Amino acid sequence: MGQSDQSRRDQSPMSGRLAGRAALITGGGGGIGGASAELFAREGACVMLADLDLERMTAITERILAQKGNAAYVVTDITDEASVKAAVEATVERFGKLDVLFNCAGGSSPQDKPVTDVAMEIWERTIDVDLKGTFLACRHALPHMVASAGGSIVNMSSGAALRGASSAHAYTSAKGAIISLTRALAGTYAKHNIRANAICSGRVNTERVRNSYGIPGQAGRFHDPMNVDEQVKAYPFWFGEPIDMANIALFLASDESRMITGAAIPAEGGRSAY
Repeated sequence: MGQSDQSRRDQSPMSGRLAGRAALITGGGGGIGGASAELFAREGACVMLADLDLERMTAITERILAQKGNAAYVVTDITDEASVKAAVEATVERFGKLDVLFNCAGGSSPQDKPVTDVAMEIWERTIDVDLKGTFLACRHALPHMVASAGGSIVNMSSGAALRGASSAHAYTSAKGAIISLTRALAGTYAKHNIRANAICSGRVNTERVRNSYGIPGQAGRFHDPMNVDEQVKAYPFWFGEPIDMANIALFLASDESRMITGAAIPAEGGRSAY
C-alpha cells in the first residue's frame, strides 16, 4: 500500500473530500453502491444506504462503522414513492441534511430485447427500477438539497445510452432518459447551487453481472453481438470493477468537480467513441 493510500485510510471521518457531508446512496447494498458507500465514508461523508437487500446493507454498514465511519441503512423499494420518500427523510433525520444523492439502484435483464420482441413485464420493470427510481429519489431529495443551499446529484446511466448498437431496448431507453433528466436537473437547479451529472458505465464486475452475463474468460450469456471476451479484446477498458465507478462518483460528488454539471461521463472503455 502506498503512503498516500495509507494516509487516506488513516484520516479521521471529519477529514476527506466529502468531510461534513451527508450522502444517500440508492442501491447501497449492491456492488457499485456498496463500494461507493465505503469510499464516501472513508472520505468523511455520513452515508445512508438504501436498498432491499438488508443482509448486504448490514454487512457494508458494519464495515464502515468498524473503520470509524458514519453510516446507516434503510430498507427501500426504489420503485415505491412512499418508500423512497421515507429513505430521504430517514437520511435527513439521521444526519440533519442531505448534500449528495447517488442514484445507483438499477439494472438490466438478460430477457431485454428490441421493442418488437421484449415482454411488457420486462419493459415495465426496467423502466420502473432504472428511470422511475431515479426520478423518485430526485423528487424527494431536491427540496432538502435546496434547503442545504447546494449539493450534488450523481445518476447512474450506461454506455448503452450513448450508442445505437444495443439490442436491450428497455434498458437503453431508461438509461438514455436518465441522461436527459440529469441535464434538465442541472439546468433547473443550478441557481440553487446544485449540480447533476450522470455516469455512463460499461459492464462492471458485480454479482448480478457475473450471474447474468458472464465475465472475461467465461462465455457471456447476454444477447450482445460479441461475447464478453471479444468485447474486452476490442475495448480493453470496457469491463471494470465497482471501485472504478465509485471513484468517479466520489469525484462528481466532491468540490473537485465543481465546474462540471449536466454532463454524461463515459466510463465504458471507449465503446461510444471508437
